Amino acid sequence: MEMDLGSRLKHAWNAFLNRDPPRNFGGYAGGYSYRPDRVRLTRGNERTFVTSVYNRISMDCSAITIQHVRLDDNGRFDSVIDSGLNACLNLEANLDQTGRGLVQDIVMSMLDEGVVAVVPVETDYDPSMSSSYRIYSMRVGKVLEWYPEHVRVRLYNDKTGQKEELVLPKKTVALIENPFYAIMNEPNSTMQRLIRKLSLLDVVDEQAGAGKLDLLIQLPYVVKSEARREQANRRRREIEEQLRDSKYGIAWTDGTERVTQLNRSLENNLLKQIEYLTNMFYSQLGITLEIMNGTADEAAMTNYYNRIVEPIVSAITDEMKRKFLTRTARSQGQSILFFRDPFKLAPIGTVAEMADKFTRNEIMSSNEFRQAIGMKPSKDPKADELRNANISQSSEEIAAQNKTITAGRDAVERSIANQNG
Repeated sequence: MEMDLGSRLKHAWNAFLNRDPPRNFGGYAGGYSYRPDRVRLTRGNERTFVTSVYNRISMDCSAITIQHVRLDDNGRFDSVIDSGLNACLNLEANLDQTGRGLVQDIVMSMLDEGVVAVVPVETDYDPSMSSSYRIYSMRVGKVLEWYPEHVRVRLYNDKTGQKEELVLPKKTVALIENPFYAIMNEPNSTMQRLIRKLSLLDVVDEQAGAGKLDLLIQLPYVVKSEARREQANRRRREIEEQLRDSKYGIAWTDGTERVTQLNRSLENNLLKQIEYLTNMFYSQLGITLEIMNGTADEAAMTNYYNRIVEPIVSAITDEMKRKFLTRTARSQGQSILFFRDPFKLAPIGTVAEMADKFTRNEIMSSNEFRQAIGMKPSKDPKADELRNANISQSSEEIAAQNKTITAGRDAVERSIANQNG
């Protein structure tokens, strides 16, 4: 039920202003050269393989439409609900983010941290006091500590321009966990091992870039006395001067001296380990190099969406449905669904051919196929009939055929129920 402006202002609630106890920050601390609410990965936003994987998955997840919808009596998508929640998911999530930006933020943070909190910031009622409330804005927060019924999160406050800590009831916060936590976020998971190896390789590269060669020079005499030690240091300085003054970094040594470079074996071993862990990560997650560079074929992209993108988006919608819709709302046919555009995965001709084969071979009705590709069911009664449109049938034959199919489905469902009961 819509509320008038006076009633909305009377009951309006803000996660920062209405918390107990309130905190006074006394004004702004100054401006920023970057958006302070932007996602910062736990190891920085360095341009690495890891960041590119996170970015690719989060972009593909944010391209899927998530909507607050109403279902019909058969549990099928019927219409989109014009609600504050739907506006947050599709238009404006908060002062700084669009709906798509919010989803990308959710996925990026979730992949990096393992779990993320989606917090309703502005609502018409206090979520901890009433289970029925309208959401006007929401943000993504970092989970800091867990309690039996509460959770501590760090959340950006657009009123102060600062990130602040809040303790909120779990029942009011969507806590979305990475479906691939065991692969990506466990301390000794494939991704974490790969990140550590990449960090070591960065250290080696920095040393090489700084001109540190890590050479071991074997001199033709024993260095024991102070005079010999001074002679060895003088010889070391001579080689350093040669390298520094040489355009191509070339130096000469005496025929009786032997030079050994220490860091090459370490670097080569690291590169082999990184290659091994990268291939293992790709296979465990179900991603390929072709998907990353945009050259994957239709089969590879379908597998990628089914194995990676869909489980992540399902985790988001399931948790939002559980936390942001009351039991009463769900019983009245409200839900949160995601819709994947089939025409982005396959050419129009392929989708049309699939529709023809499924309906012609009486595998799916027209409305069942429309639901599968995210379209509203048709009001035409024929769209619910399981029949081949290319064969002329009387209404009596169609009714008898549908009755037989329905009876068969009911028998199967009863059999399954008896086995489980």
